[in-house]
Amino acid sequence: MNGSSPRFARAPRPAPAETRVAAVLLPGRTRPAHLLWLITGFWMLQPLSTDLYLASLPELASYFHASPALVQQTLSMFALGVAVSQLVSGPLSDRFGRRPILLAGVLVYAAASLACTLATRIDALLIGRFMQAAGSCTVAVIARAVVRDTYPIGEGAHVIARSTSILAVALLLAPVVGAQLQASFGWRANFALLTLGGAALGLASVLRFAETIARRNPAAMRPATLLGNYGALLRSPAFWAYALPGSLSFGMVFVYISGASFALIDVLHVPTRYFGYCFALGVLGYLFGTQACRRLLRHYGLSRTLRVGSTLGLAAGTTFAAGLALDLQHWATVVVAHFLVTLAHGINSPCAQSGAVAPFPEKAGAAAALLGSLTMLCAFSVATLLGATYDGTLQPLATLSALLAIALFVAERALAAHRLRDKALS
Repeated sequence: MNGSSPRFARAPRPAPAETRVAAVLLPGRTRPAHLLWLITGFWMLQPLSTDLYLASLPELASYFHASPALVQQTLSMFALGVAVSQLVSGPLSDRFGRRPILLAGVLVYAAASLACTLATRIDALLIGRFMQAAGSCTVAVIARAVVRDTYPIGEGAHVIARSTSILAVALLLAPVVGAQLQASFGWRANFALLTLGGAALGLASVLRFAETIARRNPAAMRPATLLGNYGALLRSPAFWAYALPGSLSFGMVFVYISGASFALIDVLHVPTRYFGYCFALGVLGYLFGTQACRRLLRHYGLSRTLRVGSTLGLAAGTTFAAGLALDLQHWATVVVAHFLVTLAHGINSPCAQSGAVAPFPEKAGAAAALLGSLTMLCAFSVATLLGATYDGTLQPLATLSALLAIALFVAERALAAHRLRDKALS
């Protein structure tokens, strides 16, 4: 370098604000195939923590002598916990590295799941759910940052789509398994299974997950840095162009996550044992959506693929309202509407996750954290609003789903120009 002999050249000092992480931190322990499965496992904690116990929501109301609105706060508190904790978990991983923060997150998750299993009061369960969220969101944020650390921009969305396709299979089984556990052993069995899953993922992470960040940033946790990073992201139209549609798309899914058990079990009188099959049929759309996303990305790129997903989301979100207008109050109406919503989200989610983070390589952890926080704030708002308006009918679910679908469609169109200018992503 600079004309000096390579043999005797002095290695350059790292920049003052950054510290390199040795590439041989854990040599050979994270292989590409292992990494894909680990990333999938990291993402799996958060949705499984919700989908597995959905069939238990009506029994929780009976067990704790609580209203449906209060029981739905177990979903709201989880969403709020994710939204809040993601704002620091990303910068923490930028400061200290992905691996130590991930291991801490898995430990918190397993301990919180055990606390939920042993809860005897609804407030204890709510606290446990908040801490579950803190652990699972840390792991999910790092999974997104690991994709950005490890794969080129163009490949990142495909990796996310492949991972979420695998995840979708697990999500198909989760409500079925959860409903059977609920019917056979009660609600505590679902949280016990989550405890075991968290412990197993922690062991796999210790043995197989190597550090992926190229440089640690000692300034990442400074208040000025945090405010500066988040402020820059919030002011960036390129970030909002993917983050807002992605958040609204997940909000539509959360309508069914938070309301399907009451709609199917309490309103339409579907037996608890069969609730899981109904919910799994809806989740099947997510599997098809992620498969479609991979094909669409190859031909159209991120921006145009997101347009397809938002258009489908508009049709999906209004299907339920149309069915109720025709007096089609049947379990199949809920399942079909849920299927279409998750189909659209399977297209929208990989695009939003990759597109919102990719333009900010120096803020990858912060961008992933802010994206997740905004997404879960939307979910928290949806669950809270649905709990407040639930009246023992299907109408609140249909109305909220339709409103979110319209908002998604409008947001995607309004911000499209900022995605189209970002040619590097498409």
